[in-house]
Amino acid sequence: MPTQFEPNSPEPHYLTMQNGDKLAYHSHLQDKVSTSEPGVIFLCGHGSDMDGTKALTLQHMAETEGFGFTRFDYFGHGASDGNFIEGTISRWTDDCLAILDAVTTGPQILVGSSLGGWVMLTAALARPSRIAGLIGIAAAPDFTETLIWNELDKSQQQEMKRTGKIALPNPYADEDVVYPYSLITDGRNNLVMNAPVNLTMPVCLFHGIQDNEVPWRTAISLSETLVSEAITLHLDKSAGHRFSSPEQLAAICQAVRVMRADIKGAHEEMS
Repeated sequence: MPTQFEPNSPEPHYLTMQNGDKLAYHSHLQDKVSTSEPGVIFLCGHGSDMDGTKALTLQHMAETEGFGFTRFDYFGHGASDGNFIEGTISRWTDDCLAILDAVTTGPQILVGSSLGGWVMLTAALARPSRIAGLIGIAAAPDFTETLIWNELDKSQQQEMKRTGKIALPNPYADEDVVYPYSLITDGRNNLVMNAPVNLTMPVCLFHGIQDNEVPWRTAISLSETLVSEAITLHLDKSAGHRFSSPEQLAAICQAVRVMRADIKGAHEEMS
């Protein structure tokens, strides 16, 4: 059963973006990726980083089973450069695309947690030929609109417009989370749930019924919105937003294993 793992390489590598900002990442065996052996990229949640339980569990699996794997920190997260409050969906999507293009080769499965579940969609829409599959864990597409802006009353919305930010309670810490208005306005340029999402690759979605941050019905709505006909949906009655119990981690690992095997099998049938 998966447990907490420590990364083998304590010091990350860095990818320098065109504006000079550096993205921290760890990568394993991405040079071994082939059309029938896709690699995996993990996309963390908002305010999280690449050293979380799910990311390290997947890296341990990749090292044990011998497939390509990359985890990284978005701008303003973890060991990467940048001020967290200046981050946007567009910028974090660009980060994912930069890692995809510069660090990996061949087809990749994107595994996105919470915010990462939105970024995996925007990244896949930008590079559909490079993405072999998607695995969402408590995916939160459009959360800036549906879970932040729409939950504010009129006075809070006016305050956010006037001051450029708003502080809201953090469910995981005593200190509030500050959301900039730029996150809301940029999010509106990246909304994906208002029309069919034109992605046809296999998709697997996990969501906990006890998730108090992102409603579990989001997973159902996303499965209905995606064009793909190969969608698997797992709802866990005991799981919350973090989806990180040993049993839940094992389910994620098995989903990666099955998706990689299915992609390999489909490739062999075609060749």
